[in-house]
Amino acid sequence: MEAFQISIAVGLLIFLGGLLALVGISKKRLNLDRRLNQPGEQAGTTMEGVTRQVERALVSIGEKLPRSPAEMTRQERKMVQAGYRRKDAVLLLNGAHVAVLTLSLLIFLASGFFYRQPVISIVFSIFIGAVIPDLWLRRAILRRQEEIQFALPDAMDLAVIAVEAGLGLDQALMRVGDEIITAHPALADELRLRNLEVNMGRSRSDALRNLAERTGVEDLKALIAILIQTDKFGTSVGQALRTFSDSLRVKRRQRAEEQAAKLAIKMVVPMVLFIFPGVFIVIVGPAFIAIIRDLLPTLSGN
Repeated sequence: MEAFQISIAVGLLIFLGGLLALVGISKKRLNLDRRLNQPGEQAGTTMEGVTRQVERALVSIGEKLPRSPAEMTRQERKMVQAGYRRKDAVLLLNGAHVAVLTLSLLIFLASGFFYRQPVISIVFSIFIGAVIPDLWLRRAILRRQEEIQFALPDAMDLAVIAVEAGLGLDQALMRVGDEIITAHPALADELRLRNLEVNMGRSRSDALRNLAERTGVEDLKALIAILIQTDKFGTSVGQALRTFSDSLRVKRRQRAEEQAAKLAIKMVVPMVLFIFPGVFIVIVGPAFIAIIRDLLPTLSGN
């Protein structure tokens, strides 16, 4: 009994540690204003101190895992696409893998399943520890890409207005990032980071390519290809942005129509499972009761 309670307690502690690590990753996105205007770190609360300690523990665990450089680069790219640009983000993710694996093993130990099927328990624990953090990361990437894709038409409309008002492309993108920071913070953050790269001396085409690589949004990649070609051949930037903005708006409307067309099919499963049985009972139930109470005795001769 004491071993069971100890297993439960250790499992809860590891679960809370992994949860605090994920919260720490999500709360510490790169904030350019705070990094530029407030170089000194401020003292945090007690919860922030605990979170930092858990992060240090997970980072130390992640550093001990053998990872190839190619795999580290691939994970770093995924973390950047999800919006996490911390240098130790990959190490925290690796520590979360180990924490989830350990928690799964402790759950199997506490339930007694590990003693009956140790091989299956170890295999399932490894599978859960490898899959759950990756699923969370993939969902974060898709959510951020959808936010950027949804914000692109509005941002391009503002860029067209800024370019036609006389601003250059870099100044127009900077102004767009300042204007949409409240409505579309993800795209605004990426645009401001691109402007920061240009101010640090990187060429415009390289900064635009880095923007496409960081986000992974196909529409944004197409826009950047158009901007690079426009800058290379000296054609009208305003006309290119206007044409691309119109195509983006058409694509967004088509996506909305596609989602509306899929709605009828998606409603089939909940209707069959939850609505049709109730309707069937309400309609057929009284007739079925009348058949059992009146018709069957009559047919049987009673």
